[in-house]
Amino acid sequence: MTHTTLVEVAVPTPLRRKFSYLCPSEFALPSVGARVEVPFGSRTLIAMVTGLLEESEVNRDKLKALTQVLDDDSLQPITIHKLLGWASNYYLYSLGEIYHQSMPALLRKGEAATIAPILQWQLTEQGQSTEPDSLARAKKQQQLVSLLHQGPHTPAQLKQQDISSATIKAVEKKALIEQVAKPLAAPCSWTDEQINHDDRLVLNKEQAIAVAAINIERGYSSSLLLGITGSGKTEVYLQAIEQVINAGKQALIIVPEIGLTPQTLHRFQSRFNVPIVFLHSGLNDKERLDGWLKAQQGQAALIIGTRSAIFTPLKRPGMIIVDEEHDSSLKQQDTFRYNARDLAVVRANIEQIPLVLGSATPCFETLHNAKLGKYQQLTLSKRAANASEASHQIIDIKGVQLQSGLSPQLIQLMEHHLSRGNQVMLFLNRRGYAPALLCHECGWLGDCHRCDAHYTVHQRYRYIQCHHCGDQHGIPTQCPGCGSTQLVTAGVGTEQLEQTVNELFPQYKSVRIDRDSTRRKGSLDESLEGINNNDYQVLIGTQMLAKGHHFPDVTLVALLDVDGALFSGDFRASEKLAQLYLQVSGRAGRASKPGQVALQTHHPEHQLLQRLNSEGYSSFSEDALTERKIAQLPPYWHMALLRIESHNPQHITVFNQVLQDIAQLILQQLVSKESPLRQIGPMPSPMERRAGKFRWQVIFEASKRSQLHKFLTVLIGELDKHKASRLVRWSIDVDPIDMV
Repeated sequence: MTHTTLVEVAVPTPLRRKFSYLCPSEFALPSVGARVEVPFGSRTLIAMVTGLLEESEVNRDKLKALTQVLDDDSLQPITIHKLLGWASNYYLYSLGEIYHQSMPALLRKGEAATIAPILQWQLTEQGQSTEPDSLARAKKQQQLVSLLHQGPHTPAQLKQQDISSATIKAVEKKALIEQVAKPLAAPCSWTDEQINHDDRLVLNKEQAIAVAAINIERGYSSSLLLGITGSGKTEVYLQAIEQVINAGKQALIIVPEIGLTPQTLHRFQSRFNVPIVFLHSGLNDKERLDGWLKAQQGQAALIIGTRSAIFTPLKRPGMIIVDEEHDSSLKQQDTFRYNARDLAVVRANIEQIPLVLGSATPCFETLHNAKLGKYQQLTLSKRAANASEASHQIIDIKGVQLQSGLSPQLIQLMEHHLSRGNQVMLFLNRRGYAPALLCHECGWLGDCHRCDAHYTVHQRYRYIQCHHCGDQHGIPTQCPGCGSTQLVTAGVGTEQLEQTVNELFPQYKSVRIDRDSTRRKGSLDESLEGINNNDYQVLIGTQMLAKGHHFPDVTLVALLDVDGALFSGDFRASEKLAQLYLQVSGRAGRASKPGQVALQTHHPEHQLLQRLNSEGYSSFSEDALTERKIAQLPPYWHMALLRIESHNPQHITVFNQVLQDIAQLILQQLVSKESPLRQIGPMPSPMERRAGKFRWQVIFEASKRSQLHKFLTVLIGELDKHKASRLVRWSIDVDPIDMV
């Protein structure tokens, strides 16, 4: 066997380098961007070709050969390769693992990059000459043949018409029908005729200005669509997308997980009679691969997905939209810790297409960029369809007897709104029955054995569970400390709140929407449909219920407990609380009915609550940004978090000492008065033990982003060389939003 060419590949390992392999002569030379199978140590991995080489630093005799070439051409366009390269440099993560995570799971496993054919039933020649009336004695067979005389139908379409598989088999046996693969349409072949113009809403002046400002002919631009809740941001998206469809291009819409509501999806489907692909965690691997490939091959006009959809290749990209751009779910919190919003900015620039960032409560980084002129700000200050602003009320609950978190004043408000045929929404961001179990006799507290956290009580199914590591046990009948049977719950969760609401208002139906109640596939859609049909009058939920939903009959929204966020040690806590408060408030009075928002607190005098209540998010954010600037915090300074974890605390101690020594040497060389850079830690994480591992962290902050990255690049290179780095698991989080 002769080896002719050297191939450079990125392998899916944490190693921050590329590797060279020999390409056997019996293989066609792979394209850059194609997948290849390579031997790596004792394993066989799927790697990505990043280049073709004349020579290698390693002697040819020591190089291994590719075992398989999986693709004829590159799976991703050059623009995606540029995006992934940028992400590797910015987030300081292995290029091989970034390539790995950017693709659907089946492609990572070596599956063929081919779209599963869509099968459909059609009439045979004999069937076309057969009159349906000749099957009058078999009504279902007659119905099937009549349907297929109108044109081919997929099995799913026939099922919707109540045609059973037995009926299909019977007609197939008569040689009247046959199953064939549906031919693929020409890529990006949609036109203005596929837009439902009758479904368009009349824009107000602010909306019209926003749509006009988003122009695909001008190439790259980033726009912040700052619209209060209910101001009609979705309609602006839809009318901006029309120009993308007219031009035969594709639009990528990134949404938080909870943003994938049936209402939003229905609006896109009813407006555009074009192929739409949805990419989210509810799909199986095959569905996700098919959607990805349809986008790549130009078979889908609109691609709507959660954060990982930002890596989806497009045949003819026309626009990117990031809805609820402030949402923390756009940031990947483990392994490759990227932010889909920030990658959207980079990708739009690379693709030279417009980007729209939409939110009622933009994150401070986005507001800062708008003030600097990097983004154009488009403001929607009025609610659409003449809906009125909701009134706000702060309820002081100091010294008040609460019923599962409900004050007498709030119960009275609920009765007032429910008796008038309206719906009420109760927001409590704590699932389960109660956040703790304790002994009334000795004070024993049910703590997780693997985390610095309490077990949450789930009363309905009689178990306690740690919401951090998932550890689960049956509810004990006796105290492990003293043997007493006097075990009581402390605090309130959504499950307990639902039980109390049913007792207080037996004449009204309630529905609970949280991660526990929506585990079954389709259950969330069922609940939301029931809410819109007014089957439920009291809506109880966590953050899942807070954003993206339009419930016209909800006139009272109540936030039961936000006090914990008022005194958090996280510098972003006030920003997150303000966003949550206004997002939840936005669910009230979205149609013609006036809305009311009630917030229960032990601290009604708190400056943050008073400011939000009287002056809104814009005024609050201006003051908060000034405080951030004085405190030298993001977005004015730049931050990275180095996380360290190990089952053995002594290993962390050894690593911390090595880290300190290396970091101090680098800081002495790099830091100057013009480019300050500081280190905070090592110190225990706010939750020091999680899932049985001890956790520490170090914060690095710099006034210049380039200086921070220069420091981190050198630090990582030195740590990678040291054997102490193999004692622990450590990772870098650039631009962290979760400090826990």
